Amino acid sequence: MNVRLVGSCLLAALTACGDTASSGATGGTVIMAAPSAWTPGPPPLVADQLGRVVSDQLYDRLAEIGPGLNTIGDAGFQPRLAERWSWSTDSLAVTFSINPRARWHDGRPVRASDVRFTFALYKDPKIGSGATALLTNIDSVTVKDSLNAVAWFHRRTPEQFYELVYQTQIMPEHIWASVSRDQLANSEAARAPIGSGRFRFARFEPGVRLELIADTANYRGRARLDRVMWTLVPDANTAVTQLLTGQADMLEFLPPDVVSRVDSTPTLRTLKFDGILFAYLGFNVNDPRRLTSPHPVLGDRQVRRALSMALDRAAMLSNVYGALGTLGVGPYPTGLGDTAVKLLPFDRARAGALLDSAGWTMTSSGVRAKAGKPLAFSVLVPASSRPRMRYAVLIQEQLKGIGANVTLETMEFGAFLERQGTWKFDAAVMATGYDPSLSTVKQVWSSAGIGPGGQNFTRYSNRTFDAMLDSALMVWDPGQSRAIARRAYQALVDDAPAVWLYDVLTIAGMHKRIHPSGLRVDGWWANLPDWWIAPDERLERDRVGLRPASP
Repeated sequence: MNVRLVGSCLLAALTACGDTASSGATGGTVIMAAPSAWTPGPPPLVADQLGRVVSDQLYDRLAEIGPGLNTIGDAGFQPRLAERWSWSTDSLAVTFSINPRARWHDGRPVRASDVRFTFALYKDPKIGSGATALLTNIDSVTVKDSLNAVAWFHRRTPEQFYELVYQTQIMPEHIWASVSRDQLANSEAARAPIGSGRFRFARFEPGVRLELIADTANYRGRARLDRVMWTLVPDANTAVTQLLTGQADMLEFLPPDVVSRVDSTPTLRTLKFDGILFAYLGFNVNDPRRLTSPHPVLGDRQVRRALSMALDRAAMLSNVYGALGTLGVGPYPTGLGDTAVKLLPFDRARAGALLDSAGWTMTSSGVRAKAGKPLAFSVLVPASSRPRMRYAVLIQEQLKGIGANVTLETMEFGAFLERQGTWKFDAAVMATGYDPSLSTVKQVWSSAGIGPGGQNFTRYSNRTFDAMLDSALMVWDPGQSRAIARRAYQALVDDAPAVWLYDVLTIAGMHKRIHPSGLRVDGWWANLPDWWIAPDERLERDRVGLRPASP
């Protein structure tokens, strides 16, 4: 997948645009407009996009995935907190040697005991981490000495190393050990996080701003930028205004209707890149009032299939995104997709016939009913997402044509996430980001992803799907693994727990003086510490330097 600059210069996914000799200079500030809230919390509880961006700057992994995003074995992985690692002869244990220069932001050294503490925290079911389902193969972590931690596996698998290092960020035991595990998100440690990353926490004003500054004494070298700030704004319109007026330097997701305005602004450019985010209409297959019971409407497979076939996905995409959009291809973004999987066709006549056969008959009111109960449900949608709002309106209109009474519940993003995470909805226009491995399909769609902290928000459960997906993840040959996974995906698509709408269009607006470096498809922010601003391109606000941090 490539990263492209629209109306500027071409970016390869892992190459800086316009890198010059001046890139060696340090200094400057990047201000990002964020039409969302930042919810303080430790890495195991991070569930939203902004939270992940911030966490990836403050905390380190033991090793970082390489530019090729390989997930099989440890090929291509780069040292981070661990300066090296070695395997046991049976590949059921790996010893990580901590970089002796690594320090937490409060000056304390990083130790092997921090690694042990972190994994115990991630795996604690009381925490409800979304990563727990992906760490089941890790039996435990033990301490060999102060700088060597040993991770033990239940079995040898193709992605055991990836699961171990990619899903977890190491946390300081001396900060978190005294915090009650049911109070992690509400603790002082969450509101003023201490990590080992190249940026450190500076300040947070709820609803106003979040600021990180370069850790000048960092063991991997200080960040090139002095600081990164997020202005926390209530909606996308305010964020766009801040970008266009120069109050902000970057907006991650530009609404489609303002792309041309940004392209025509002399100081700005647009940056379009393929990512691994996709959006879908997710159906809660359980009754939100009694989660142990099927949903009275959406718990019926035949009804879900009918609703899927009644939606003209191509027309909706054209309406919202025009020529810029990418049509959804299944339970994954296009970049990780399998085009051999066949989606349900758009066919309103067949949709009506399916509803008829399921006992939902048309009434004089234009709304179908069954045993006196109308074919009615609500769709949850975040008001801050203009594309999702427009999709919700189109979904409501199109389903009205087959006799479904759909109401829209719009709310601010934090409330949307809370309702989604506690399954208090009928249907919702959701957006999900995957990790480089398709093993995250397990987290979002398998039975293992249902539960506190899980990412299976539709509560979809299919033992056949679960078994086939597990089999695919145990195969070392990529071709064979894809063939098995394809059968699993087809079973999922045929059950219609969701309608696959579109790939989330990632067109960022950015000030031309910002030089991004090392953009990755699994997260444009992965190498944010290496972004830079040339000295002769800096604004007045860039010229506030940093004092060296005490080691």
